[in-house]
Amino acid sequence: MLKHVVFLKFKDGVGEDEIVGLEKSLAALTPVIPEILSFEFGRDVVRSERSCDLALVSSFKDLKSMQRYQRHPAHQVVSKKVNALCKSVLAVDFVTK
Repeated sequence: MLKHVVFLKFKDGVGEDEIVGLEKSLAALTPVIPEILSFEFGRDVVRSERSCDLALVSSFKDLKSMQRYQRHPAHQVVSKKVNALCKSVLAVDFVTK
């Protein structure tokens, strides 16, 4: 199994409505992309100097499944939103047993 972990840091001035819109877009991915085995996301609650604003953890059968997810048109729409709202996006992809 492949775990895909993403950390988002929003640009200054990104508002609550924009964040809620992104969350709704993220939630809409699971029903339309069959490669997603699990999908969780949430906002940071600690708000420390080193914190990111939102994290996403998803699972896929393998790397090829994740790559199909990333090419899916619904994911492409969300990815554009993320890029418009975020000053940094970090990811880690690792295999679990």
